[in-house]
Amino acid sequence: MNDLPPLSDADRSRYARHLVLPEVGEIGQRRLKAARVLVVGAGGLGSPVALYLAAAGVGCLGVVDFDVVEASNLQRQVLHGTAALGRPKVDSAAERLTDLNPAIEVRRHTVRLDRDTAPAIVADYDLVVDGSDNFPTRYLLNDVCALLRRPYIYGAIYRFEGQVSVFWAGRGPCYRCLFREPPPPELVPTCAEGGVLGVLPGIIGSWQALEALKLVLGVGEPLIGRLAIFDGLAGRWREVRVPRAADCPLCGTNPTIPALTDLVDYEAFCGLPPADATPELDPAELRNQLDAGVPMLLLDVRRPEEWAAGNLATHGAVHVPLDELPDRITDLPADRPIVTLCRSGGRARRAATLLRAHGRDARVLRGGLQAWAREVDPSLVVL
Repeated sequence: MNDLPPLSDADRSRYARHLVLPEVGEIGQRRLKAARVLVVGAGGLGSPVALYLAAAGVGCLGVVDFDVVEASNLQRQVLHGTAALGRPKVDSAAERLTDLNPAIEVRRHTVRLDRDTAPAIVADYDLVVDGSDNFPTRYLLNDVCALLRRPYIYGAIYRFEGQVSVFWAGRGPCYRCLFREPPPPELVPTCAEGGVLGVLPGIIGSWQALEALKLVLGVGEPLIGRLAIFDGLAGRWREVRVPRAADCPLCGTNPTIPALTDLVDYEAFCGLPPADATPELDPAELRNQLDAGVPMLLLDVRRPEEWAAGNLATHGAVHVPLDELPDRITDLPADRPIVTLCRSGGRARRAATLLRAHGRDARVLRGGLQAWAREVDPSLVVL
């Protein structure tokens, strides 16, 4: 234990309530001070995770996020405040965490994780807490953590429900043992599409932070081999046992992903079109073409309540929700290009892919209506 960093008088004062816990004590607090934890996502889940790990005295926190703070984040992403609107989330997060605990180190990773960037970043940390909101990142982190023998603390939220588990290949199952194949992307609504009660990520993220602290301290029974499922409306938890799968392609007997050099294209694996597969227009390009009278159809594929709050009907936009689009393609004029619109681009990309598969000339508004509101028309209300 001599290699653990010592506690200062200020540390003893700050962590006094930890030091009296037999499960923590001085050695445990020194372990926390020596720990390096990577938090992926500075959003709904990442906010409580990062705040509680910083407050607990985890010596080095890495925060990964490439997004900026938007008004719709503030309902649940409690790391950020109104003054941070428009700023990179990693910068806002680092300032808040350093204010909460100036003694810790906060590392900023303003990068999109992929098979090229993730291994080097994860390798610098002892464990990973996943606050992402998409399947490609979950599979990527699971695979990298398994191959680097790092614990992977999983969390997911949707509307009033959440899940938590700890995947640690070599000591239990990995994420692929539970979810062998990702669901079709058209069946995976985002929080923007389906909504989420603001307090829910606080509940799930706090449990993720608890699991991280237990692993660092070496106490209690981590959620290895168990998936905890929370129903907020019923106020009920239930638990599902997750066995290790012998035929798992990652941690099974004969893995097909045996090394970091064998990482796959995770967006393709999850059924998402490559970023360059669908033509895009940025907001300024679209505005210029509209001003020049270029013939086109603006197709808004958001939910009815999103359309009602604010839309581009004055520019000729029409509304067809994404789930209705497959049955209404033939209703759309075929004599002009279609530009698909949604809040941030995800649903619009799926719509454009569908339209192009039916022979239509379709492209996407890059960054969605949020980008339009930022760059062209700040008066547009975007839910």
